[in-house]
Amino acid sequence: MTRIWQFCFRVILVALCYVPLAQAASADAAKDYPNRPIRMLVAQAPGSGVDTVSRIISVRLGELLGQQIVVDNRPGAGGVLGMEISARAAPDGYTLIAAATSTMSIAPHLRRNLAYDPLASFDFISLCAVTPNVLVVNPALPVKNLKEFIDYAKARGGKLNMASAGIGSQSQLSAVMFMLAAGIDSLHVPYKGGAATVGAVMSNESQWLLSPAAAVIALARSGQLKALGHTLPQRSALFPDVPPIHETVPGFSYSGWIGLVAPKGTPKLILEKVHRALIAAVNTPQVKDALTAQAAEVVTNTPAEFRKFVQQELAATGEAVKAAGVKAE
Repeated sequence: MTRIWQFCFRVILVALCYVPLAQAASADAAKDYPNRPIRMLVAQAPGSGVDTVSRIISVRLGELLGQQIVVDNRPGAGGVLGMEISARAAPDGYTLIAAATSTMSIAPHLRRNLAYDPLASFDFISLCAVTPNVLVVNPALPVKNLKEFIDYAKARGGKLNMASAGIGSQSQLSAVMFMLAAGIDSLHVPYKGGAATVGAVMSNESQWLLSPAAAVIALARSGQLKALGHTLPQRSALFPDVPPIHETVPGFSYSGWIGLVAPKGTPKLILEKVHRALIAAVNTPQVKDALTAQAAEVVTNTPAEFRKFVQQELAATGEAVKAAGVKAE
């Protein structure tokens, strides 16, 4: 028995000695970080909204960290492939991940047996930008504002067509949540991608759409579409003449978003260094202006706040998926 206790004591002593050594190694790694280029993994295709915003941010972030940030696009399976690769990456600070609505709050409800968990597989850094949706209608509709549109839709008892970019898309789910909140009904007409939905509303094949702002705001300004409301919680310089939907439908908000995460287990000191640089990067005038041109509004928070935000987005999206009757595949 004495030998057993002696052995246990030695194990505990070694473990206690290892803790400060591990902490010291982590501190040294953070002090030297970064000493080589950093990969920013984007689970969407080049030219997509998430890719464009990520590239804008990565340039300034790399300058502040003192190393080049190389964007690595890994599209496939609606972004699931890239996030699975991200979750398996080494947690050393040299892989950062552009997290977005489609992969963090929508895919978990639409895909069975995901190889990543949006809350457990990553360390959260900060939200970077919110990409609002805008409710647009065909200009021929005899409505001047959102209240008139809601009354018009109610009077037609579900006979208006609501366009979306496909089953389970952000445009479908946001529109479903809007219809529930506004007490209206419409026939859902899914198209193959965002461009097709915009064309359908412009031609009056479908009468309305809740679309990512970047795809429709220029058309609304030119009069080819009529914008009635956006999903930001307050009035915005992005759309000075378009009110928030919640002013007519209290509590409604369903925007896209982009944030930065890292593989689970990334040293805390490195995460803190990236967080400080990221907040500074997105708040520089050149980055803000570039994001505004993409109809994106800068929003940042703490890692804990970002994690809670994603948790809330998962719950809200789950409600929308259930209401839409979309089944996981």
